[in-house]
Amino acid sequence: MWDFTTSADEVMRGLDDLIRSGKVHYIGISDTPAWVISRANMLAELRGWSQFAALQIEYSLLQRGAERDLLPMAKALDMAVTPWGVIGGGALTGKYLRGEGERVPENSLRRNERSREIAQEVVDIAQELEVTPTQIAINWARQRVANVMPVIGAKRVEQLQDSLKCLDFTIPDELMNRLNEISKIELGFPHDFLSSEGVKQSAFAGTYDQIINHRL
Repeated sequence: MWDFTTSADEVMRGLDDLIRSGKVHYIGISDTPAWVISRANMLAELRGWSQFAALQIEYSLLQRGAERDLLPMAKALDMAVTPWGVIGGGALTGKYLRGEGERVPENSLRRNERSREIAQEVVDIAQELEVTPTQIAINWARQRVANVMPVIGAKRVEQLQDSLKCLDFTIPDELMNRLNEISKIELGFPHDFLSSEGVKQSAFAGTYDQIINHRL
């Protein structure tokens, strides 16, 4: 994670030295604000250093905050994404709905009312597709964002085997829409502002619709 102490140029120069010496092939960064990563990669580009090629972040049906800036940044900078926590610490398996698992506060991100509703939808869809909730949670992340390679965690071999079976199927669009809808978040300012119809029409002098149709 970013420590807000070491300067970006020192970090990028040091990592570039490792690559040039043959000790490292590619570099990635984890749990860091989008503005820091963007600045670091731009600095590296201007000075001819190696740039971050991958981004590791928390991302799941329970935690979609990365959609505000981190994921759009990764797409713009052509970075691979390796999300952790894709099953929400086990919450998306439905274990808390069954009263299982370790003691977690009722108002936590994993066990609040919103999380229970999302977990229940995951369980319902898993039953419809005759797969496990874990596989649904992982595949949602894989299908939601391009260039995603989820970090899979497991305590037992059978848990790992279950997770890997997500590769055997694809969640249909209709069911993806259900998952997207129940877990949606507000993007906040300036994203909601910039995407509003009035602002788009003002920015393009009333020609926004024509521009979009031309691009299509």
